[in-house]
Amino acid sequence: MSEFKALMVSRGEDKSISHQIETIKIDDLPADGDVLVAVEYSTVNYKDGLCLGGKGGLVRNYPHIPGIDFAGEVVESKDPRYAPGDKVVLTGWRVGEIWWGGYAQYARVKADWLVPLPDGLTCQQAMAIGTAGITAMLSVLALERHGVAVEDGPILVTGAGGGVGSVATAVAGGGRV
Repeated sequence: MSEFKALMVSRGEDKSISHQIETIKIDDLPADGDVLVAVEYSTVNYKDGLCLGGKGGLVRNYPHIPGIDFAGEVVESKDPRYAPGDKVVLTGWRVGEIWWGGYAQYARVKADWLVPLPDGLTCQQAMAIGTAGITAMLSVLALERHGVAVEDGPILVTGAGGGVGSVATAVAGGGRV
């Protein structure tokens, strides 16, 4: 386990961006994380595309590992909330942007950024939903908290062609979208 594979994004002296799968060491991961996770699944998100193409100014330091979310199994933990063998999910926290992300076999992150994998979900299912699914569901739950149900009338989904919008359209499928 001392070495593993990761998709590394690099920037040349001429500011050109390249990416390749590299073998790196566990010790190369950021030292300020509390939990080492064996990544089982990640997603392909719009921000990951920006990072891979060197667009959007999301990546500040190179080399870099993209992957804004992931699900996997805890290998080591300095935090009492997580023990080896626990299944966890990470989404957000600028992981894959300014922190090394989930396009690797291992990630070391802060314990506060993780949540236990919900009962009844596999890591694969959690990442099938991913950040876009979580964001879309949060919007539907916000509507419900304000007394709006999808069956009450038309629902406007802006950006319906993107990741969040397409999931929101599917979630609101019981109404007129």
